[in-house]
Amino acid sequence: MRTLTALGLAAAMTFGGGLASAQELIDKGMVHGWNLMVDPQFGDGCLIQTVYQDLSVVRMGYDMIGGRGYLTIFNQAWGDIENGKEYPVTFDMDGEKFDALATGIKDGKVSAAILFFEDRNFVNAIAKRKVMTVYGQNGQEVMAIDLKGTAKALDYARQCQNEMTGGG
Repeated sequence: MRTLTALGLAAAMTFGGGLASAQELIDKGMVHGWNLMVDPQFGDGCLIQTVYQDLSVVRMGYDMIGGRGYLTIFNQAWGDIENGKEYPVTFDMDGEKFDALATGIKDGKVSAAILFFEDRNFVNAIAKRKVMTVYGQNGQEVMAIDLKGTAKALDYARQCQNEMTGGG
């Protein structure tokens, strides 16, 4: 099992108080089953987002203010999660496990966890896999994420970020 190095900053400070930032996302269109978007809360960081039938939401993107990447998973299976509190989580990607600390987000009835990372190998691992199963703070399965189309969508996010920073 590998340990993913993550930055454990309080989500309330860096995520703009929870879901309020979702109102400010700039939609750039659909790519391979994911919405390509820009988030002004993260210094015009590009992201990909998808919504599942159970209304779970997964976001992967760039935090240009912090100079890092992030993965956010909105899902009720997180259970009793507190805003700003750190929780141990496990990501199983086609049998390879990554342990990390995620920060809880609680906005009304919506529960989420955000993981900030600087290790590009984590994103590369996601792009190369078929399924990522996320396990929460109590070992419960939060959700299994079908990664079909994710590699291509992440390519678009990289291209978007290069354009946003004047690199492309």
